[in-house]
Amino acid sequence: SEIRPAAAPMPLARAHVVARGFAPAARLARPFSSAVAQVQPSATKLVIDGRSVDALDGRTFPVLDPRTAKEICHVARASEKDVDAAVDAARKAFDEGPWPRMSGRERGRLLFRFADLLETHKEELAALETLDNGKPLSYSRGADIPLVIDHLRYFAGWADKIHGKTIPVDGDFLAYTLHEPVGVVGAIVPWNFPLLMAAWKIAPALSAGNTVVLKAAEQTPLTALRAAELALEAGLPPGVLNVVSGYGEDAGAAIAGHMRVDKVAFTGSTEVGKLVMEQAAKSNLKRVSLELGGKSPAIVCHDADLSQAVEEAHFALFFNHGQCCCAGSRLFVHEAIYDEFVERAVDRARKVKVGDPFEDGVDQGPQVSDEQMHKILGYIDSGVDQGAKLKAGGKRLGAQGYFVEPTVFADVQDSMTIAREEIFGPVMSILKYSDYDEVTRRANATSYGLAAGVWTQSLDVANRLSRNLRAGTVWCVRPLGGFARRTPTAAHLAQPRAPCFRINCYDNFDAAIPFGGYKESGMGRDKGEYALQQYTEVKLVQMPIKGAAWK
Repeated sequence: SEIRPAAAPMPLARAHVVARGFAPAARLARPFSSAVAQVQPSATKLVIDGRSVDALDGRTFPVLDPRTAKEICHVARASEKDVDAAVDAARKAFDEGPWPRMSGRERGRLLFRFADLLETHKEELAALETLDNGKPLSYSRGADIPLVIDHLRYFAGWADKIHGKTIPVDGDFLAYTLHEPVGVVGAIVPWNFPLLMAAWKIAPALSAGNTVVLKAAEQTPLTALRAAELALEAGLPPGVLNVVSGYGEDAGAAIAGHMRVDKVAFTGSTEVGKLVMEQAAKSNLKRVSLELGGKSPAIVCHDADLSQAVEEAHFALFFNHGQCCCAGSRLFVHEAIYDEFVERAVDRARKVKVGDPFEDGVDQGPQVSDEQMHKILGYIDSGVDQGAKLKAGGKRLGAQGYFVEPTVFADVQDSMTIAREEIFGPVMSILKYSDYDEVTRRANATSYGLAAGVWTQSLDVANRLSRNLRAGTVWCVRPLGGFARRTPTAAHLAQPRAPCFRINCYDNFDAAIPFGGYKESGMGRDKGEYALQQYTEVKLVQMPIKGAAWK
């Protein structure tokens, strides 16, 4: 792929604070221009058994530019037979090949080499991600691609540190466990963070010695196909990493129900996750890990610094155009600060710069597809119809592409559709609450349990809410100087507060920390040491010992 040079990439440490801008949201930032980086995708074929190949039936499908709804290119469309070929290659590579038989240290060296090649091609990959998905190039450069590289390096380091335990038992016996690779892993990933979600699956799977068949989302296959080529260049043996592009009802279903796949890892909607689990159970009862939808509560307490809370709650919702499974999409604000918070949140949303994601300074590009754009607009209509107050946005932007205005609703009630269902778009719903018991009960009154956020100056409140919220991740945003030891009194809150810098940890991801949900937000964990549990089997080995000096 070829791209035009652009500004220097953002440091990884700033990846969670890139959503800034000051252009009105009521119009596109500016028309598309010749200054836009031109990307020519080169990887458009399936990668199976170490080769780039066409689909067996020769079919392809178009990949669309979400800025214009025009074709970027055609890529191979995998059928059930192509999935069979990919699984056969992965099965042979696992059962007969060198990958699970080489030392963990050697596997780690190859994964480090893979990460190095991704870094060498980071500008190309970032441009492809933005072209395919529509997210600002600053996001792809500053967050997506650096986090992919970091994730691979993290698990490359784990490859020679996966081991079992020696377990003391009664009697003259030696007992120990082995942590062995599961086998062939089928990975099905979404379109919102295309290459990063792929890395969350393939990095721990490969580190543990498994082989992988990855299905990229049909909306955004370009970076996964290119990364598979780089994996081969890094020296991964044929069949270890196979990547297919295609539709969920064809390729995705074939992976979930395949009799020779030992485990399936899926990220996507709860509805499809249930189908994946059903297909896995009906086939060979393969192991399943699921990272699914969310309707995450973001709780702004009465003692929160208002400027900080407005800015960071904005980021928690509008980052990546609201296309985040853990977006803070139910924003609970204490009644004492509610009116001022709403006023400031509306003003902040109106300052978002919407436009061509390749242009400097753009905060929000198009949604990923026509289907997603109309789904979001439908939710906005339902909010208006059900009585929520539309304070900003609410409409499509422009006549081409999939742009939606940053939208803010106030006076949202728990029973409203926009407060119950995952919108997956730039729509902020602000709800009012009175006390911590009430907000805890309401925050937990959902079928989801992926994430939550808390803004407070009280360590007591942060601890209380983080333990009471039924979510896999709770981000507690605190002042840089630390939390207050006690819940602030009314007299304390009335005192003027000196301005200071703050730490925003909402949506702050590190390769070492686990991520996953409670309830219908999934099962199992991605990232960190916990992810390795999803890709290993525990085997007990026991044997008699005689004449031992100690037991």
